[in-house]
Amino acid sequence: MKTVKHVLRPDRLRQVPEQFSWVDQALVQRHFIDRCDSRAAALYLFLVTVADAQGLSYYAASTIAGRLHLSVDELGAARAHLMELDLIAYQAPLYQVLALTDAQMVPRAPATSPRPRQTSAAPVSLAQLLELERRHARL
Repeated sequence: MKTVKHVLRPDRLRQVPEQFSWVDQALVQRHFIDRCDSRAAALYLFLVTVADAQGLSYYAASTIAGRLHLSVDELGAARAHLMELDLIAYQAPLYQVLALTDAQMVPRAPATSPRPRQTSAAPVSLAQLLELERRHARL
């Protein structure tokens, strides 16, 4: 069965932001990224990367999970979290990365939240970030 792409949230079509990047700086400036664990951040980056001009993509859950080294349950939790933050819309199998609106604000994570310590300014891969998250979860 062929998937027919259609916009899930026409009111939230993304536009290329002024800073010329598909990853809108509001993700950081409005503290959305503060609220994401590494799995949700990895999924968001994947979806932004593969989405078309309208923010749409329809990769299968098993494909995304494999690419991000997540279980299907971890992928489901990451997807649910991004939907809760109103960063994506999802209607199986279709994803839409949503535009970040001026009215949309997410409070900062509480100061008591554990934050990973950055020990180096060197770039790291998504796989390395996910491995760090898995190690941290085991502690």
